[in-house]
Amino acid sequence: MEFTPEHLTAIKSRKDAIRIANQNNISIAKTLSKLKYEAELRKLQSELVTLQQWIAKTKRRVVVIFEGRDASGKGGAIKRFKEHLNPRSSRVVALTKPTAVEQGQWYFRRYIKMLPNPGEIVFFDRSWYNRAVVEPVMEFCTKDQYDQFMTQVPEFEHLLHEDNLKIIKFWFSISKEEQQKRFESRLDNPLKRWKFSPVDVQGQKLWDKYTHYKSQMFSKTHANFSPWIIVKTNSKKQARL
Repeated sequence: MEFTPEHLTAIKSRKDAIRIANQNNISIAKTLSKLKYEAELRKLQSELVTLQQWIAKTKRRVVVIFEGRDASGKGGAIKRFKEHLNPRSSRVVALTKPTAVEQGQWYFRRYIKMLPNPGEIVFFDRSWYNRAVVEPVMEFCTKDQYDQFMTQVPEFEHLLHEDNLKIIKFWFSISKEEQQKRFESRLDNPLKRWKFSPVDVQGQKLWDKYTHYKSQMFSKTHANFSPWIIVKTNSKKQARL
């Protein structure tokens, strides 16, 4: 049984909803779970607004990096992070593939231009770590380019740290089975179909290769001043919180 229009009209509070549900044998477990999630999310978003105000007041510079396999929920999480922040001192960076000119430049240059100004927080939807995992897996870079990157990135981040720029690095971890389900969901949803690409299919086929390069990245770029924070994302809501 479900709530009728009369039930909904009578509901003025959460207690009313629970009472009416119990009286009419209506299952509201999913509804209560959603309400709990939204309440917790709102509280955390409020804390993030406070954090942003502190960053602006103290002229700090903060970078938050979101990395992970395709369909791991990076974009959805960033949306919730950014939802209530002041757009004047926060922005999202999601760079496309480098141009011919950028390919001839030092790899980090295009990212340096996107770093935060004093008082600003910047969210990277993928970052310079493309070269640590995606590019070698898909053979978008040479072995020499990969090796050079892995040598330089710890020093690059240490320089940023010494310049008082705070880097927060998230890796969104998803299972192979859940990733496949989300790919299929994208194809079934006309609003999300644009997200699907041939690279996604390769991601499933090359799962073990991704795992290898991911492990290499963790072992060589996890540092006290910029550690990796692993977030399990099979549950999108839990991951966002």
